[in-house]
Amino acid sequence: MSAKKIAVAGTGYVGLVTGVCLAHHGHRVTCVDVDEAKIACLKAGKSPIYEPGLTELLQQGIEAGRLQFTTDGAAAYRDAEVIFIGVGTPEREDGSANLDYVFGVVREIAASAGRDCVVVVKSTVPIGTNDEVERYLAGHRANPVKLEVASNPEFLAQGTAVRDTLHASRIVIGTEAERPRRVLEEVYADFDAPKLFTGRRSAEMIKYASNDFLALKISYINEIANLCETVGADVDEVAAGMGYDRRIGRHFLRAGIGYGGSCFPKDTKALDSFAAIRGTRLKTVAATIEVNEGQKRRLLEKARAHYKSLAGVTVAVLGLAFKPGTDDLREAPSLLCVPRLLAEGAQVRAWDPVARQNFARRLAGMQCPGCGEITYCDSIEETLTGAELCLILTEWPEVCALDPQLFAKAMRAPIVLDGRNCFAPKAVRDSGAKLLYESIGRAPVDTREKA
Repeated sequence: MSAKKIAVAGTGYVGLVTGVCLAHHGHRVTCVDVDEAKIACLKAGKSPIYEPGLTELLQQGIEAGRLQFTTDGAAAYRDAEVIFIGVGTPEREDGSANLDYVFGVVREIAASAGRDCVVVVKSTVPIGTNDEVERYLAGHRANPVKLEVASNPEFLAQGTAVRDTLHASRIVIGTEAERPRRVLEEVYADFDAPKLFTGRRSAEMIKYASNDFLALKISYINEIANLCETVGADVDEVAAGMGYDRRIGRHFLRAGIGYGGSCFPKDTKALDSFAAIRGTRLKTVAATIEVNEGQKRRLLEKARAHYKSLAGVTVAVLGLAFKPGTDDLREAPSLLCVPRLLAEGAQVRAWDPVARQNFARRLAGMQCPGCGEITYCDSIEETLTGAELCLILTEWPEVCALDPQLFAKAMRAPIVLDGRNCFAPKAVRDSGAKLLYESIGRAPVDTREKA
């Protein structure tokens, strides 16, 4: 492999993981960000995001002299052979993708690039964006250099981002010319993953089509789960039976209270908006979004079946992140459930091993006068002590490993509403714990002593 001089714009999940993993494979990488505090943190070998394995590779790259960080984008882009754009594309109010950060980087590249370069759009962008980027660079470059554009969408997931990059299911490279294809073949020569070469627009569509299909599977099984509750079927058994069919597969058929994170919510809305602008209605994508928004409220609906008023009720909340293995709160059910509980006067006791500080910052601007109070706890047992209701919002391993007896012993009124199906109903029943356990798509378990 020929080591390349690479610049990466953005040090969020996409940009930072990309830069660190490229350096791990021997390239000379400079990561760029406008946030001076974040760059200072990275220079000190500390990752600003929680992601297993990332800090170790980050420090190794710095020590080997292959990885550096800067706020000076112009200097980084001036002599880079390859520039990856990995900045955010947050949703606008209408659901469409906001490309301001992408084109902010593009403008700086046009003004700074001093050599022939391949500009790689890794950010998730609407179909046709790479074409717009190339037209802009051709019309606004400050120097007589050749700036070619390629699409290289990411398929990483929070909590497994390093593994998903180093051992990807596939590396999709969308190009319209031979040189950028050849350059990216060299960049990814040592990556253990199949490479798929397509046109740029196909590459852009592959990203959206993949994420939206996975989100659709989640919403589908959640609707089936809700129906299972009304007819007495068990969604775990249903999903297992479906998963044996190789045409369906077993992945993303786990029922719960909906998906969150930086990708599925944003990408479903963006593709729905993109299609509508072009006169096409994606009915399945629209339904996926609608089902997911409703699913986040399932535990609140179950809670109100036990308490007509939540005012003064002590509620234990286990898990705040949208999924285990990350401190990411984007579109997490906790951001809907906890403020609603507080607004109704509940006294909330919350636990999360890594997302607590992020959640406290987000919640600070959402609370209202007269709301209930929230207490952040250092342990699960502390969280449960004296609670009259428990909501499980994230399937952290620490939660899944709990003995159901702890709920019965610590809680004042052991009613457990599990939004992530962390426990098998039979295991709860066989534990001998006296409690009411309700989950998603399965029959409740009530082992409380009857009066």
